[in-house]
Amino acid sequence: MIVRQFLHTDPVGISAAGGRASGAAIDPAGEVEPYPRAAEQTGMRILYIIGTHVHADHVSFGGVLADVAGTVLSAKSNVSLPFKPVHDGDELELGNVVLKVLYTPGHAPEHIRLLVTDLARPQQPWFVVTGHTLIVGDLGRTELAVSAEEGTKDLFRSIERLKALADYLVIMPGAYARSVCGRSLSSRPSSTTGFEKQFNKAFRIETEEEFVVFMTKDIPLAWPRAAQLRAIHSGAA
Repeated sequence: MIVRQFLHTDPVGISAAGGRASGAAIDPAGEVEPYPRAAEQTGMRILYIIGTHVHADHVSFGGVLADVAGTVLSAKSNVSLPFKPVHDGDELELGNVVLKVLYTPGHAPEHIRLLVTDLARPQQPWFVVTGHTLIVGDLGRTELAVSAEEGTKDLFRSIERLKALADYLVIMPGAYARSVCGRSLSSRPSSTTGFEKQFNKAFRIETEEEFVVFMTKDIPLAWPRAAQLRAIHSGAA
């Protein structure tokens, strides 16, 4: 399996491409050139553009990339472009790589994460693409699409599912320091579930009541374009 992470500064975020003969681009952002270039360098054909959620900090889905690959989103997404809807437990096959879809609302009502297994290795998941749920050092903000309390309660249930994963799993988030989608985000683009269980304050909280208080206490300043960008994606703008 070949995995490439792309760290973006405008907008601030992390995207990824992976596979070998066939692959996917996950949460593409900014300029599209890096993705076909990486595919050409590795001999990979991009089959899917996968969005972990409808982004509120940039226009999603890779622009012209969507013309050459199918777009994959949660079945709960409200967007104007054609896409392949996926549900909790669905699997996407990319040669020897299997991406298992896990529904994880909270940062956005349609949020998913991807549990990645390389069948050429021991047939256990290798890493998890967490989008804007579990980010290195913190969790994603919860009030961009619904009320902060509603989003936080959804995120608590989603995080409980993440905590059940093996400690050795690498996490590959969709944001890092300076992103508007979180608070105390690390500049590191990856971690492990075990490390975050020990050192991520938000991820360590065990009760929903305490979690709601913690996550709604220091909400970052409102992102003025969030509603506008989600409207663009839905075709309402």
